[in-house]
Amino acid sequence: MTEATRRERLRAETERDIRRQARALLVARGRDAVTLRAIARELGITAPALYRYYDSREDLLRRLADDICTDLAAELNADLRQIGEDDISAQVYSVCRGFRRWALAHPQEFALVFASTEDTLGSCGPDGERGHVGDQFGRVFLEVAGRLIASHPLPTGIGADVPENLHADLAEFQQILLATVNDRGVAVDEQGLPLGAVYHMTQSWVRIYGHVALEVFGRFPFAVSNPEPMYDSMLAQILGELGFPPQP
Repeated sequence: MTEATRRERLRAETERDIRRQARALLVARGRDAVTLRAIARELGITAPALYRYYDSREDLLRRLADDICTDLAAELNADLRQIGEDDISAQVYSVCRGFRRWALAHPQEFALVFASTEDTLGSCGPDGERGHVGDQFGRVFLEVAGRLIASHPLPTGIGADVPENLHADLAEFQQILLATVNDRGVAVDEQGLPLGAVYHMTQSWVRIYGHVALEVFGRFPFAVSNPEPMYDSMLAQILGELGFPPQP
């Protein structure tokens, strides 16, 4: 092993140690506890030394969010491998249920990735760009959605009530979705993914995310002893609108 290779390996190990400690602080005490000073203290190094590895606290949090998205995607993909490739409905339910299960088990990670109010952190977007798809986590959802669209004709009139003033934004998002889905080997064009379908997918995600966020943060407007049946009922309605039967 050359000296340069050894230095690269040591640097990579140190970076992993820093992010591992940052995540431990996040899980134990929340986002505000993740400071360069606290990490340095736990690792036995000086805070200025951390700047050799990360430009700022925001840079570290962004990399930590990437790690979290990668782990979430791996968990969802593990669930998908237990389901037959042709059972698209079961795959959609698996991803949606898996997302809720993960969020409830990892509230601090969920809050960092999905509830950040800072422009430096996006919703699992590439290079920290908010609102984009193409990341580890987003691709799991889009791959399943793409297979659903390609294998199942959408009901006539789906999303026919798209507001006129949303057409431009949806058209831009449509191109992003098409590129992402086609990159995953699912051939879909604008006829297979019309604006109405994009509108329906966007509304569905808002409903799914909204339910999960309210549940994670304990913000339901009334007492619900077991929100799971409500969540499953919502999924059945969303998938029913696409012509899929409910899953047990």
